Amino acid sequence: MIEQIDHVNLVVRDLSAMVAFYRDALGMTVTKEVTISGRWVEQTVGLDDVLADVVYLELPAGPRIELIRYQSPPAHDPNGLNIPNTPGLRHMAFRVTDLDGVINQLRHADVQFVSDVQTVPDAQVTYVGGVRKRLVYFHDPEGNILELCAYETRSDETSRSAT
Repeated sequence: MIEQIDHVNLVVRDLSAMVAFYRDALGMTVTKEVTISGRWVEQTVGLDDVLADVVYLELPAGPRIELIRYQSPPAHDPNGLNIPNTPGLRHMAFRVTDLDGVINQLRHADVQFVSDVQTVPDAQVTYVGGVRKRLVYFHDPEGNILELCAYETRSDETSRSAT
């Protein structure tokens, strides 16, 4: 039986730039850095001559993120992966308690957002406890789509609009 999501793996071009973004801009903690190679990983991923550097990053809760930079074999770079409606795994969402505060911190780190914060309409999706979901998309340095989201009570929304 499946228990929970263990990790999310992102294959990257520039490992140091991506580690800096996830560590410094998003506040994740680097917990391990390794180089992997050999038959076990070749069998696992179905590629020959695998040599890759991996950095593990974690938040206080939830799955870890593994950034992996393949030294070999050479990568295939398909088009369209940073477009939200391209089939396949398309974005990773981070739940936060202070959405507006996190957005302001990321703006100071020169992160550009796809739009202003959006509120999911109750007519389309409802959440337990009468909360509403607010969210916004942005991209990491290599174009991967990321989401910040917060589940807020209606009183949170009222007090925010009054300020």
